[in-house]
Amino acid sequence: MQYKSYYQSPLGEILLAADELGLSGLWFVGQKYFASRLRSDSQEQELPIFEQTKDWLDLYFSGKEPDFTPTLHPEGSDFQLKVWELLRKVPYGSIITYGEIAAQATTGYPGAGRGSARAVGGAVGHNPISILIPCHRVIGVNGSLTGYAGGIERKKALLKLERGDIEPLLISKKSSSSD
Repeated sequence: MQYKSYYQSPLGEILLAADELGLSGLWFVGQKYFASRLRSDSQEQELPIFEQTKDWLDLYFSGKEPDFTPTLHPEGSDFQLKVWELLRKVPYGSIITYGEIAAQATTGYPGAGRGSARAVGGAVGHNPISILIPCHRVIGVNGSLTGYAGGIERKKALLKLERGDIEPLLISKKSSSSD
């Protein structure tokens, strides 16, 4: 069974989904791929996992790094799960490029090459648990804020929440990518 609940964030309403194993979805209402993993028979019900997730989100949106993570249970292909696990390792306030994630995700796969960053982009874009699996921390190799299913303005807002001024961060990423 899958359950759902809503959370009102400063960036818009968020839909939460969970099953018996943990949080399985977190989407901004109306975003690209909205509720893509939500089952049609899901029921609205308050559960401890939702209370914990809402506490996490309250801390996060107050500008604090939460010191706990609700149990997550994203569903996807083996490759998607690997990419999402790598995203979880990107520290609060940090960024990483699609190419850097691709290099980590394809280690040990012979023949992985140019299409890897594109495949990573697809996995990042279909991340079912936004914010907690921090896909907003992934940027283009040139420092551009490309792609975010919740919208570029939300991506900027999330990065600013974690970092303050994001321009120096993006400029340093641009200069290091041209070395």
